[in-house]
Amino acid sequence: MPRLRRPLRDPIEPEDASPLAQAVSQRDRDTLAMVTRALARKEVMLAFQPVMSAGGGGRPAFYEGFIRVLDEGGRVIPAREFMGAVEETEAGRIIDCLSLEMGLDALARDPGLRMAVNMSARSVAYPAWMRTLRRGLKACPTAAERLILEISEDSAMAMPEIVAVFMRDLQKQGICFALDDFGAGMTSFRHLKAFLFDFIKIDGQFIRGIADSPDNQCMARALLAVAREFDMVAVAESVENARDARILAEMGMDCMQGYCFGAPTVTPPWKVPKSAKSA
Repeated sequence: MPRLRRPLRDPIEPEDASPLAQAVSQRDRDTLAMVTRALARKEVMLAFQPVMSAGGGGRPAFYEGFIRVLDEGGRVIPAREFMGAVEETEAGRIIDCLSLEMGLDALARDPGLRMAVNMSARSVAYPAWMRTLRRGLKACPTAAERLILEISEDSAMAMPEIVAVFMRDLQKQGICFALDDFGAGMTSFRHLKAFLFDFIKIDGQFIRGIADSPDNQCMARALLAVAREFDMVAVAESVENARDARILAEMGMDCMQGYCFGAPTVTPPWKVPKSAKSA
């Protein structure tokens, strides 16, 4: 596992910082310290959630692996609780390396598995991340064609030209890319064409409650049309109930992901016996 190269310093706070700003800063420091301790102990894992094919007869098209860390009390902490505090630090790069390493290991263990793992555009130039990828593909050459790398819209737009070149190089090896949280940011059509993502994952704010929201239906159709225009597979995120799933299927959505189909679980769902699933 790559190590932190230098101690992580507290951000400098202006003397006139508001009590709220100071509280937020202290919370971020505490979160970063907790994550750093978890990384040092290697107490990290992936939680898996199915991404269902809208016309696949109830079978997952692939799984997404979400990074989790354990705090000192052994509680499993989801990424949304800490990524904001560590995204721009070296701890964030180490998390990306570990996510990739665990995802590649899962792919090597199960030849029929297809999996997506998240990464930040900031890890594109992080040498340890690329070493992790090369090592994993050398150990299991077929993993490349079953690996999907997810990059959020905001992250991709932070350095679009660099990300586009990075994607083209890895797509030549068979790796696919997904644009996560599409619609939440300000991706321009010029950059979207240059990126050539294989999947677009439509942000949950346009999906939740879509059965009762004409506005969300309009937005989802527009974003789905963008996916069709650029020949990308459209995935609806945050699908929480059967009514929303039915509307999305009728709309022509390719895949769906959310609590309607299963919550993220640290127990690999593809290893759970069918009898246990139906119990």
